[in-house]
Amino acid sequence: MTETLIWIAVALVAIGLYLSWTAGRLDRLHARIDAARAALDAQLLRRASVTQELATSGVLDPAASIVLYEAAHAARQAEEEQREVTESELSTALRAVFGETVQVEAVQEIPGGVEAAAELAAAVRRVPMARRFHNDAVRAARALRRHRSVRLFRLAGHAPFPLAFEMDDEPPVALAARPGS
Repeated sequence: MTETLIWIAVALVAIGLYLSWTAGRLDRLHARIDAARAALDAQLLRRASVTQELATSGVLDPAASIVLYEAAHAARQAEEEQREVTESELSTALRAVFGETVQVEAVQEIPGGVEAAAELAAAVRRVPMARRFHNDAVRAARALRRHRSVRLFRLAGHAPFPLAFEMDDEPPVALAARPGS
């Protein structure tokens, strides 16, 4: 009888340790998602800000300036539910304006243009990386939350189910291919 109680106690302690470790891991994954989302938001804001600066600089033709400014402004002002759509629209506008190297070369010819083009290229290039980090963290948390023990013991608590950030983040060819950017 005593030996059985000892084994039951050992089993309960082992299960408790496993559940505690799993809950801690889930908490760390949720913290990683929050940090990755903050980094993604910062990169999206940076891309929109650089785009707006370039659109108002007078370097681009008026039509391109208006298209870029409106898309960047919409992306910066979007509500959370519309964020993916407006960011995708900004990506589309950037590809439309900077689809060919002629426009990038025109920007580079003005004083400070090389730096502006490099800053925009860097901002455009960082968005897919930040989105990939965020979505990888979401994927890992979702996989853990699907485990039976996590659901049975409600280890996720009241944390919302993590959602991936899906958007068109394909960079413009002329900006993505810039040497030295």
